[in-house]
Amino acid sequence: MSLLDRLSVSLPILQAPMAGVSTPEMAAAVSNAGALGGIAVGATDATGPAAMITAVRALTPRPFNVNVFVHTTPVADPAREDDWLGVLAPLFAGFGAEPPARLKTIYQSFNDDAAMQALLVETAPPVVSFHFGLPGADVIAALKASGCVLLATATSLAEARAVEAAGIDAVVAQGWEAGGHRGVFDPDAADDRLGTMALTRLLVERTSLPVIAAGGIMDGRGVRAALDLGAVAAQLGTAFIACPESLADSFYREALASEAADHTVMTHAISGRPARCLANRFTAWGQANALPAPAYPIAYDAGKALNAAAKAHGDGGFGAQWAGQGAPLARSMPAAELVARLVREMAAGV
Repeated sequence: MSLLDRLSVSLPILQAPMAGVSTPEMAAAVSNAGALGGIAVGATDATGPAAMITAVRALTPRPFNVNVFVHTTPVADPAREDDWLGVLAPLFAGFGAEPPARLKTIYQSFNDDAAMQALLVETAPPVVSFHFGLPGADVIAALKASGCVLLATATSLAEARAVEAAGIDAVVAQGWEAGGHRGVFDPDAADDRLGTMALTRLLVERTSLPVIAAGGIMDGRGVRAALDLGAVAAQLGTAFIACPESLADSFYREALASEAADHTVMTHAISGRPARCLANRFTAWGQANALPAPAYPIAYDAGKALNAAAKAHGDGGFGAQWAGQGAPLARSMPAAELVARLVREMAAGV
């Protein structure tokens, strides 16, 4: 049985579960349209996901995806964090604000969050996906025993083989073009920066897993191309940011609809992990600053505080405006309408 048949999903389209952007309303609209919607719960604790999962289920009887972050447990480095706050201080001062007195780990890795693990086993969402790595074998077994289909992101053949060995049901092949956080298991290791096309073909040929292509795919022709490469489906994130159901703020939407979408940057400055963002004042500062950021997500504590200070003064140039290289092709329409448009474009080949 194919992956889509297992999920009872009629369309080979996944809406990427984007933390801070995707919502239960978006996920339900996409799933009701025949694709697979998704929510991201990695940036919250176990109380948040329970409400989000309940909200999705109230809006759709269809399958949906719940995504968690499985990053390496961060190690605090007070000296490095103090240095980071020191170089950020002039930016805060520009908005009449002070940086945090100290930085904290703003959310746990799924590997360290027993309450989150228990919640997902108990609520058994139809699909659970992992980003930044893999949980332990006991957690994987418990989720599978609850009936969850499991997906995991890989950016290389080595990561995909680890996904395969862990018994995960399908792999999301995240190309270098993709927006948001790069799903590398080890952000300090060398990154071959494989593009979506090369990575998808490589994983189709060299693993036994169903492959979901992700990165730079914005329209039906892109979805069709992914299928032609041997993928069973395509995952689109940036394509859904401009939908009214998303949580993207007005600054983010305006940037995505402007010439700013022509330029994206892979940056560590905002969160402490590589992530592709629309070029803005924060990414420009990050490119000019040589000091290494604190560990993820400790650095993100400072990034979020700076963005809040800037927004309070009407400046949206310090936001985490994650977007892939296909950003100029973003379209603003309801999520279900976008899914229908993608289907028509796939059929027409245009």
